[in-house]
Amino acid sequence: MRRMRELIELLNKAAKSYYQDNNSIMSDMEYDRLYDELEILEKTEGIVLSDSPTVRVGYEVLGNLEKVRHESRMLSLDKTKDVEKLKEFLGNNKGVLSWKLDGLTVVLKYKNGELFQALTRGNGEVGEDITHNARVFKNIPLKINYENELVLRGEAVISFKDFEIINETLDENEKYKNPRNLCSGTVRQLNSEIAAKRNVCFIAFSLVSEVDADFNDSKNEKMKWLESIGFQIVESKLVDSDSVEEAVFDFEKNVGMNEFASDGLVLTYDSVSLSESLGTTAKFPKDSIAFKWKDETAETTLTNIIWNTSRTGLINPIAVFEPVELEGTTVNKASLHNLSIVENLELGIGDRITVYKANMIIPQVAENITKSNTFEIPEKCAVCGGETQIVKMKDGKALKCINLNCDAQAVLRIVHYSSRDALNIEGFSEATVERFIKKGFIKNYTGIYNIKDFKEDIVKMDGFGEKSYSNIINAIEKSKDTGLENFIYGLGIDNVGLSNAKLLCGKFDYDFDRIIAASFDELVEIDGFGEVIADSVKKYFENEENVALAKKALSFLKIKIPEKSEEESALFGKTFVITGDVSHYKNRKELQKEIESLGGKVTSSVTGKTNYLINNDIMSNSSKNKKAKELGVEIITEEQYIEMIGK
Repeated sequence: MRRMRELIELLNKAAKSYYQDNNSIMSDMEYDRLYDELEILEKTEGIVLSDSPTVRVGYEVLGNLEKVRHESRMLSLDKTKDVEKLKEFLGNNKGVLSWKLDGLTVVLKYKNGELFQALTRGNGEVGEDITHNARVFKNIPLKINYENELVLRGEAVISFKDFEIINETLDENEKYKNPRNLCSGTVRQLNSEIAAKRNVCFIAFSLVSEVDADFNDSKNEKMKWLESIGFQIVESKLVDSDSVEEAVFDFEKNVGMNEFASDGLVLTYDSVSLSESLGTTAKFPKDSIAFKWKDETAETTLTNIIWNTSRTGLINPIAVFEPVELEGTTVNKASLHNLSIVENLELGIGDRITVYKANMIIPQVAENITKSNTFEIPEKCAVCGGETQIVKMKDGKALKCINLNCDAQAVLRIVHYSSRDALNIEGFSEATVERFIKKGFIKNYTGIYNIKDFKEDIVKMDGFGEKSYSNIINAIEKSKDTGLENFIYGLGIDNVGLSNAKLLCGKFDYDFDRIIAASFDELVEIDGFGEVIADSVKKYFENEENVALAKKALSFLKIKIPEKSEEESALFGKTFVITGDVSHYKNRKELQKEIESLGGKVTSSVTGKTNYLINNDIMSNSSKNKKAKELGVEIITEEQYIEMIGK
């Protein structure tokens, strides 16, 4: 397994370097040799991991997540912060002590050696089917060397490193507070392409079903067996009442070095038969207990609240306090996230507050002791002096600068427009853009394409010269060949990431004018979109200044339109409306998805531009049938549609 993982990492790194960065880090012969070695290992072991270059898992978009009842109830754990309680719990028994990972609990089921189903924990009795996303997790085995049915539980998690990278790409009102929230939002996405890009990992912590192997009644042995067939398992230690305290201390020392967030430890009896004999209470299993460290808190004085303006205009509050020692480091700042949190804490400069590190890592304000509630909501943006406004967000109230010409917003918007997934213009760092704006070289992202007018001034700037200037100009020229989805992502529309930009382009056949003119009803019909995203797109393009800037930028670009194969173009240019029940497809959404995959369009209402109304009841007197007859639109059944596409 170690060698397989090494090969997968090497080959994926080489492929990324070759295809994305135009740089070869190994010869074709070396790549083929390693690829062949991996293929042989996979065939020999009967194990194929989801990120292996030998498999390519297609993306899937669902209309909704199906609810599924668990075969056995998933209970929460009783908790303690007292190590002595752990000793009492074990008595004379051996136990397994492991991290309590802070992610989203997932149940996996395998049949005939292949991943069959993945469910979220849900309420413990009913979960949601996320199989489409689990297939693109970073490390899940799609195929294992075990033919009987297998059920296991684990935690879906996103690393701290990936959390920081992903959050940087999201709009301010899309950002997540911590890796757990990001993972939960990712795992439950309807579009699996999003999950694939966010490096979700599955860490197994429990084998549920019985297997045809001798584990000597040991859960520890069960976990080792899971590891041997390809699963990444949670780090654990075999303990007894004499060694459990030292083991807890060892785990505590390593909290800060964890790749993934954890919110404590789990202790369970190693003996399977003992666990089964104990049963459960109404709320908890009797064979396991969770341990949480007592949060180290420190009392200090709030000295300031800094309000930072972001790219979208949202102003983020940060608490500044007298430095204190927490978990071995000195801290003096903590994010307050939004206006609602500041209000709930009733903060004021000079207040005595307590602070701690969430999961022993992220500084947070725990409590306001004095509660003076004297803080003042800034009426002016600290960057531009423009007016501020209180806006409602998904997780409370926030403060926003409403000056669209705010320098802070301008800088970060240009940086976003130049970022890798947008126009990918190297050299436009935040510091460089800030200097260019102050010098008057650039006001908004369209100014990028006129930067050559300021050559003489730029080459004289500190840190610049002829070479730096040439590099920037070359990067700008290179970026002009781009995809419409990258351009739309670069506009920084609230809630529209790159994957949503692709869906938007696909819906309207990469026609920017149609995207601008799209109605809310048309937008909300897009798979993977909801009312929030549709509203963001609609409002963005209702702003005449936004449209004028976008069209000006497009005049400098050469937009690459994806070529359609004959199969994809079978329904190209044809517009359909679907009504009534369907019998050959799971639902109308599935039929719509097929039509769009073949180059057609599906709208909600019959107009003069509609080519076909699909209705299995052709003689119906429904409003859509009547409208189709009035306009001369052909009404066809499912069977006629299927004949049309030669299916």
